[in-house]
Amino acid sequence: MQIDDATIKALSASIKMREMRQEVITSNIANADTPGYKSKRLGFEEALARALDVDGEQSLNTSNDGHYDVGSGGFANLEPEIYEDPNGVVSADGNTVDRDHEMSQMAKNKILYDASVQLLNKKLGLMKYAINSDR
Repeated sequence: MQIDDATIKALSASIKMREMRQEVITSNIANADTPGYKSKRLGFEEALARALDVDGEQSLNTSNDGHYDVGSGGFANLEPEIYEDPNGVVSADGNTVDRDHEMSQMAKNKILYDASVQLLNKKLGLMKYAINSDR
């Protein structure tokens, strides 16, 4: 049985990226009164999809166990993208932070973070059950 499978890697990466997203959102809220501050976003869903090879276009066919899997991107080089929010409304002082929107994004991110943690706990619980069960 492989302990470190793709599901565990994906859930772990999702939790890590949601923590990073929470920091970006918190920074946006903290700078809501800073003149000229541009609201930031963290996009990691595309990088996670590449690492998981969701569409199947990244993988290579290997005919030997000695071949390296270089097509799927993998989780080792998972890089999120931090960018300025292009949808921000510019206020009189040049700031683009909308506190209400940021608070709703924070709540959404927390719900998805909690869901990822619960799924990871379930996965690990199933593995523990399989290890400890009598055959």
